[in-house]
Amino acid sequence: MEKWLKSLKTKTPQEGFELAITLAQKGVQYTQPSEKIRKKLRPKYSQNAKSLISASQVIAINFQTIAAANNYWERQR
Repeated sequence: MEKWLKSLKTKTPQEGFELAITLAQKGVQYTQPSEKIRKKLRPKYSQNAKSLISASQVIAINFQTIAAANNYWERQR
């Protein structure tokens, strides 16, 4: 496996949110390593409100973790 996650530390909340999205995407890739299957499934879940809400929840949880790791961006400096 590729070593891609060096740290949860980010400079800004925006970077933190983008990292949260990346974590969610990587989670899907690790869970379903076949790109062919992921592409086949995407049209189904991209049109499903429950699936989209679930994806948003995963991103939100990741963002909470990243915010905590960044001490909520050093308490707004």
